[in-house]
Amino acid sequence: MEFAISKEGVFTNQRKYVLDLLSETGLLGCKPTETPIEPNLKLQPSKDEEVMNREQYRRYVGRLIYLSHTRPDIAFAISMVSQFMHSPRREHFDAVYRILRYLKGTLGRGLLLKNRGHLQVEAYTDADWAGSAIDRRSTSGYYTFVGGNLVTWRSKKQNVVARSSIETEFRSVAHGICEVLWI
Repeated sequence: MEFAISKEGVFTNQRKYVLDLLSETGLLGCKPTETPIEPNLKLQPSKDEEVMNREQYRRYVGRLIYLSHTRPDIAFAISMVSQFMHSPRREHFDAVYRILRYLKGTLGRGLLLKNRGHLQVEAYTDADWAGSAIDRRSTSGYYTFVGGNLVTWRSKKQNVVARSSIETEFRSVAHGICEVLWI
């Protein structure tokens, strides 16, 4: 992780880590994309296709998980691709490569922590109802801010199948409230 201190505050990112990852994957000269994942993409396990290189897939996804410590913009995409660590197929690798191409275009992104003169805690939550085509479970996500600075974030599939979008949103809000109480 790299830290830069200025009059604005403390900026942290992992630019060198991303460059090393792009170099390792051979995507250093690739054309960048504007989003980390295709809109409305529904990844599914495919029994027809051959299982690709598991070790390589696990290494790439593991490195992306580490990168998400300073890059909340890729948290949802990483939660999607990490579901297929046991048997990755071509479409799963394509999704990982899309995240890497997104990172190529956003090398300088990170987190800026600055003093805004208050310590107000805010949380934002969202969920998708039955977003997983595999098991119909929903995905919850939240972001929490302290003093206007992003401090925690999460995107995770819910443990149970919700019967309505209201139930899905309620579970998401409950997770967000738990995080605020912890803070």
